[in-house]
Amino acid sequence: MSVTEAQSISAIHLDAVGGVAGDMFCAALLDARPDLWAACAGALDAMKLPKGVSANLESGSDAGFAGARFQVELPTPDNKTSSDHVHWAHIRQTLSQASLNAPVRDMATAIFTILAEAEAAVHGIDVDGVAFHEVGAIDSIVDIVTAAALIDALGPCQWSVGPLPRGRGQVKSQHGFLPLPAPATAQILQGFQLIDDGEDGERVTPTGAAIMKYLNPSQAPDPTPRTLLGIGTGLGTKKLKSRANMLRATLYSAADAGLSSDTVEVLRCEIDDQTGEDLAAAVDRLRATEGVLDVCQWPVFGKKGRVATALQVLARPPQSEMIIVEMLNETQTLGVRRVPQTRRVVERHDTVIDGVRVKLAKRPGGLTAKVEMDDISGEATAQARGAMKRRVEAAALAEAENNVD
Repeated sequence: MSVTEAQSISAIHLDAVGGVAGDMFCAALLDARPDLWAACAGALDAMKLPKGVSANLESGSDAGFAGARFQVELPTPDNKTSSDHVHWAHIRQTLSQASLNAPVRDMATAIFTILAEAEAAVHGIDVDGVAFHEVGAIDSIVDIVTAAALIDALGPCQWSVGPLPRGRGQVKSQHGFLPLPAPATAQILQGFQLIDDGEDGERVTPTGAAIMKYLNPSQAPDPTPRTLLGIGTGLGTKKLKSRANMLRATLYSAADAGLSSDTVEVLRCEIDDQTGEDLAAAVDRLRATEGVLDVCQWPVFGKKGRVATALQVLARPPQSEMIIVEMLNETQTLGVRRVPQTRRVVERHDTVIDGVRVKLAKRPGGLTAKVEMDDISGEATAQARGAMKRRVEAAALAEAENNVD
């Protein structure tokens, strides 16, 4: 299911069912967005690759699942030996001199730098001393430049990935047999969640790992509601025993254009040995603390059936630590629980009508207006207050219809 250019993508999630490689990453995104092939082809043309090098996208299947393969055709070696290498400094210069769009060039250079620095760390050499086998270097250049062109064309979005398979056994290299993940790959994947899914062989290549490192995808659960726009499947070349060798990309848009998301911290405690008068003053001081979004309290039953007060504070994450200190100073509680939570909020703004503050909210079901009761509490009678409230709300709604899109 491909996604059209007109659809706004806010998040992309990757499922490394078979693993992650540079060609699988490119194939998965091109399978979902085939219209981006022109941008990829243009970037590869700008690299002026050696004669005989080409890339194309082909349809295929693996274990019954349809998908796409990103095929790189390399020239047949002519009097070449296994000792032919290309140094990272030469690749970096080639990227800098290519007539690539600046963001694509910068991204490709950053991804290749991750790869080169990992190789340097593994071999204990200076990064400019890193050399790649010539054929492998050309293959990696094609994958990385194509990946950079795709990331740039997709624009800013939230990337996430599930646990990555670490593979089993050893892989043969020019340095002999190496344990999996290969040393450079393991160097790059530090900090990622890995899983042993029972399959032998290499599952994440160094190039695939470098792309993941550059994207810095979240591996935490995403509670934000999203609309699934399309799916792309990138197929690898190796056959696995228990699963399809594929990398799946699912592309999402925001669920509702009228809603936005942010993260708050919920700070919670219970208090059973503080007077109501003293606690009320403490709550007022907490409500005035920087970073506090809301404070509420309610009665609960504590140990031995004693009535206590539950206190909850919604806090902006950067100020949470300071707010916890204030809660411990202002109340008799001995501890505060904290939980980060994602929330969905409506677009809103404040206005003033006839000297009365009004809060306008653009809800999914339509616009609403809420009068600030403190501004009308001075009216002589309840009937007058009600009339004022209705008049201000009507005026606020009229203004909202005219001024809020």
